[in-house]
Amino acid sequence: MKTKIYIDNNKFIAGTTLRDDTAPEHNNMAFHACVDPETVVENRKRLATFLHCSPKDFVCASQTHSANVHKVTLADKGRGAEVGATAIPDTDALYTIEPNVLLCSFTADCVPVIFWNEVNGLVGVIHSGWQGTVKEITLKVFEHLKKEEGCQLSDFHVQLGLALSQEKFEVDEDVYVKFKALGYADDFMYFNEATNKYHIDNQKTVKRQLELAGVPESRITIDRTCTYVSPDGFSYRQDKRAGRHVSFIMKKGN
Repeated sequence: MKTKIYIDNNKFIAGTTLRDDTAPEHNNMAFHACVDPETVVENRKRLATFLHCSPKDFVCASQTHSANVHKVTLADKGRGAEVGATAIPDTDALYTIEPNVLLCSFTADCVPVIFWNEVNGLVGVIHSGWQGTVKEITLKVFEHLKKEEGCQLSDFHVQLGLALSQEKFEVDEDVYVKFKALGYADDFMYFNEATNKYHIDNQKTVKRQLELAGVPESRITIDRTCTYVSPDGFSYRQDKRAGRHVSFIMKKGN
């Protein structure tokens, strides 16, 4: 199973799957971007074996580029894991305090946000495409965790996974205006006069949202692998039929 592991210790395991030309559908992990759903099921089974868990431990959301967050309970285990229709609807962020639950976020250019709290064991994932970023999903999730879960944001580690680079993320003025309106993304945008396009660094904008929420910069790590350029990456911008990575995290049980 071709993966990149970001953390693996006695408390947590987190990482992302990678594109693999030797695997069925290049190791695609998402039902909504597949040719054959059974291939996705098989790829997920291989991931589960690699992680020493079961597909029934997976929890998946039906991502809609929303700013909605769902607290996962044990009753949610298996949702969206083997049948796409059972996924948690209209949700782009998941978190849990339960052990042995694999939270999943699917991307092919968008920014995956993986986080874990060393003190209380809370873990989560966020899917932040540019639409989620301008809706400030990451900022809102961490404000929610502080207010509703009593988390100290300095207790978190946050990993931003591989995503579309600023060089390859070129947009027209309509998207630029939305980022400009955030009031803190100016340093992460530039205009290319030759192409009349704007270029935006979505990862660094999300990082700024984490900092604004109260997560210390020293606790934030960015995987700068570009999904468009890297052979390990799925890029929707490069190929509309591209598969999806799954970024994942699980709090380990006893």
